[in-house]
Amino acid sequence: MNVAIAGAGVIGSAIAYYLSLRGVAATVIERHRVAGAASGKSGGFLARDWCTGQAQDGLARLSFDLHTDLSTALDAEYGYRRVDTYAVSVSERRSLKGSGEGLASDWISDECAVHQQLGDQSSTAQLIPDLFTHALLDQALVNGALLIQGEVTGVVCDAGAGRLSAVEVNGERIDADALVIAMGPWSVLAAQWMSLPAVYGLKSPSITLAAGTTTASEVLFLDYEDEHGKRHDPELVPRADGEYYICGFSDDAPLPVAPEHVSADEAQCDRLQAVAAHVAAELGEATVSRRQACYRPICEDAMPVMGAVAGLEGAYVATAHNCWGMLNAPATGFVMAELIADGVSSELDLSAFAPARLPAFSF
Repeated sequence: MNVAIAGAGVIGSAIAYYLSLRGVAATVIERHRVAGAASGKSGGFLARDWCTGQAQDGLARLSFDLHTDLSTALDAEYGYRRVDTYAVSVSERRSLKGSGEGLASDWISDECAVHQQLGDQSSTAQLIPDLFTHALLDQALVNGALLIQGEVTGVVCDAGAGRLSAVEVNGERIDADALVIAMGPWSVLAAQWMSLPAVYGLKSPSITLAAGTTTASEVLFLDYEDEHGKRHDPELVPRADGEYYICGFSDDAPLPVAPEHVSADEAQCDRLQAVAAHVAAELGEATVSRRQACYRPICEDAMPVMGAVAGLEGAYVATAHNCWGMLNAPATGFVMAELIADGVSSELDLSAFAPARLPAFSF
């Protein structure tokens, strides 16, 4: 069996990895670069129980546990660690000194207010997304998977059988028993060849700050009041390599036709730098090492789109994980590998994520 996977982000890489553990040949096809979109520019925050009451709760819990397993199974360092997580208020208009609690490590400004602990080291963790994505794919390649630079532009079906037999890549045919669409928000392009729901992109700017070696291990979810009194919800993530990642101010800017055309909004990045400076004086003096943006894939009901594609045997999709792509990648890879190889997932009921639950998109 040979499985073609369109997309070398964290979802496609995880599927390739778990297929490789089963001895199933996988060919990963990437038109840009490995982890070149959201999988290389997200925060890498992981939470075990933040989807309680939602259809993806089981997916999140399984995936959080798989992250623990992968931290020892993968022969790579990607900054995985358990963290404490807090809700913190910050204001440009007024001091919040004395209105909240402090952190044990006391690295944030006393002008901020810590209001609530959202998670501890039993339930929240983090990693460096691009390194994790590469670790998954690198191990899959060691196990026998292939990586091809190119763009999937169509599918070939057996005459009259309604079954996929090959994919078209750069004008050439690659034989395949199955194809998984895992192209993030660009998965919608595959609706030209199969029945898929609309997948959109939500643009999220971010920066990383090189503040030197740090022992800070608290992730902060901010309630940020700007000078006009408007509230925002940036996220600040200190990383194990000494960098700080901060994101926020998402918008619905149109999705570019290709990931290499995504660009950062300098004004938004400047705003994020100003937010960081209000949280900690050290960050106000830090060098901005990256200014970037990515598009988080999301669909109409904000649930993942995962499973077999109706009307074309051998076609599958795994996308629309929104802000939980890095968290849910291992479980997605695990259950999709089961579905492709065995015809069913034994770990999770995937019906809530079925592509056919939503109207098919047409160009």
